[in-house]
Formats: sequence, C-alpha cells, structure tokens
Amino acid sequence: MHLIADAIVLSVRAHGEHGAVVRALTRDDGVRAGYVRGGHSRRLRPVLQPANLVRGEWRARSDEQLPALTVELVHSRAPLHAEALPAAALDWSTALTAAALPEAQPYPRLHDALGGVLDAVEAAPSARGWAAALARYELLLLAELGFGLDLTGCVVTGAADDLAFVSPKSGGAVSRAAAAGYEARLFALPRFLVAGGAASGEEALAGLAITGHFLARDVLSDRRRDVLAARERLVARLQRAVA
Repeated sequence: MHLIADAIVLSVRAHGEHGAVVRALTRDDGVRAGYVRGGHSRRLRPVLQPANLVRGEWRARSDEQLPALTVELVHSRAPLHAEALPAAALDWSTALTAAALPEAQPYPRLHDALGGVLDAVEAAPSARGWAAALARYELLLLAELGFGLDLTGCVVTGAADDLAFVSPKSGGAVSRAAAAGYEARLFALPRFLVAGGAASGEEALAGLAITGHFLARDVLSDRRRDVLAARERLVARLQRAVA
C-alpha cells in the first residue's frame, strides 16, 4: 500500500513514547490512519493539529498493517485552537468526521464540505459565517451515511408548501397546517436548511438542534458519548454568542 494525498487531519492519538496514530480525511481515498514516528515531538505537534491540511504519504507492506505515515504541512489552522468558539467548532467537526466515517471509503462531497466549513471558521471566527454551514455539513453527513432527512415535502400530506417543522421520529418535514396542535413535539425547520442562503444565529441553532438529534440517534449512539460532549460544548458557546 502506497498513497500520497492531501488530507485534513481529524484526530491524533499518542502511541508509544513519541509516536502518534493519525487519522486524516483524503478526498479520493476517504479516512486513512497512519503511524507518525515522532508525532508528539516539538517539531510535529504544530503540524498534527486537527483541522490542519497536510500532504501525507502512507506506506505499508499489506492492507492489514497500520501504515507508516509522513506528513508535510500545507495549511495550518492551529492559531484558531487558542480561541474558545472556533476551537470548539474545529474540535467537533473533525471529531464527528473521524467517529462517523468508515476507513478507506471515499466521500468527496463530505471532504469538500468539511474543507468549506473549516475555511468559513477561519474567515469568521465569531460564528456569523459558519454556524449555518456546520449545520448543513451535518445534514450532508447524515445523508451520505444513509440517514438523510426528507425536507422536500410534508411527511403527513405530501405538500411541498409552507414546510415549518421536522418530525423527530421520521426525519420528514411537516407543513404548518399538518402540525397544528403538535408543534411542541416537533423541531422548528429553519428556512436555510431547505433553501440554503444565510441564517441568523437563532436559525443556525435551530438547524443544529435538528441535525444533533439525528446524529445522536443514528450515527453516534452508545460508545461515542465522548464525541457528543464536544458538540455540547460547541452548542453552549454558540448559545452564549447568540445571546
């Protein structure tokens, strides 16, 4: 096995006294893990930060062996880890991707969308420009893994007009008329999840409430509670920022 590709660093785990096991997302070969010799050295720690873009070279004698990985920094987002809100966004988006995606399966749309979210966080650390993009990324991840929501028509009547809610059970949109009397049991559906475009802070939080529910239920259940804790920290910081 020999692979050379640009990749987004997703996670770094200490291995041995000085090494690290790194998982990174490539566009055409999916998530790839590798052992980086000296991965916890002073020289490589700034390179192996989640959300950094690196040029990686993976080498292994067989598909069963953990490849040796060498990395070269292409673009650093390390300064963002010193700011609470953008750091929480980087931690969550990379941790979600690392936990949710299987190894060595290409997800080019997710790779490009994650890169877009990380670029947006870098461009506007205050969350004005990236909270809605993060919600759309989570929505795309659900769809790519086979848990997509149906926001094209009312799950009750089939109507495509005035969609205002989402069912927490089916993941389908519900029109305002069909939801009458049951609004408290449903998620409010912000328009940007259906039509795209910009979103207010409150709308972005409403979108994240929807995607968070389905991520916890369908993708990150049981053993991945530590991953969801990163999301809870992010949402709490976003709520304070909006307030």
